[in-house]
Amino acid sequence: MEIKASMVKELRDKTGAGMMDAKKALVEAEGDMDKAAELLRQKGIASADKKMGRIAAEGVVATYVDGKIGAMVEMNCETDFVAKNENFKNLANMMAEAVAKLNPADADSMLKMDCPVCKKPIDDVVKEQIAKIGEKITIRRFVRYEADCCVSTYVHNGKIGVLLDVKCEKGCSDETKTIAKDICLHIASSAPEFVSRDEIPASVIEEEKRIEMGKEDLASKPEAIREKIVAGRIDKLMAQRCLLDQAFVKDPNQTISQLIEGKLSVVRFERYVLGEGLEKRQDNFADEVMSQIKG
Repeated sequence: MEIKASMVKELRDKTGAGMMDAKKALVEAEGDMDKAAELLRQKGIASADKKMGRIAAEGVVATYVDGKIGAMVEMNCETDFVAKNENFKNLANMMAEAVAKLNPADADSMLKMDCPVCKKPIDDVVKEQIAKIGEKITIRRFVRYEADCCVSTYVHNGKIGVLLDVKCEKGCSDETKTIAKDICLHIASSAPEFVSRDEIPASVIEEEKRIEMGKEDLASKPEAIREKIVAGRIDKLMAQRCLLDQAFVKDPNQTISQLIEGKLSVVRFERYVLGEGLEKRQDNFADEVMSQIKG
């Protein structure tokens, strides 16, 4: 029996299985929709979409760099146990490479593309892993840089990731590559928000000024004195938030600006912290097991 694309789509919509899995099930079931759905359930593939309503705040940050192109991806799962699974980590690395090579506009459009590594639709690849692992898996966010010079990256224990775009003053060398890697490590550790003060919005400075002017220790001081004190405090606060003004973590006696002078310049960077802003599961594992036993 001929398996039509409309049949594959119907089974896929009905079960949440990937395109290739749906087609294989239909072939095996000789076109019988109910039997194909049953086959998918038996294989654990049809349950993938049912897992998509769960909270996925664990996971891993993965990066991929190939010369002037680099990408960073945050992939989430439900538990730290799965985050340490080699299959899950390999999937995250594959997705980082896919972002670098495919340059998708967003996660939804990326899912519709063919993975450059395994040559299958990315949506199918993710759902296959959901079926194998048994947890919700999502591509939460990603960033891609195409640099004029080179891209560097650093990932700390899969939890904090940095992607850095730099321009080498006299061409890329082992020295500039080492410095770029050190800057990535610094960004992971010190969490700057901006490259330089030029990037800081005026609204941010005004807000900090408003807060400082309202502090009790300045209330009794004359207006002119308060202005000078606040200006000094704002200067220090902004220095703490700008990469170029921060003291280098490996050598606090020099700033990042001094470290890179005459060697390279920082174009942009992105820093991901795993699960930042996401609600995490609060389940107690022992209680969960006991509830299942009692049930």
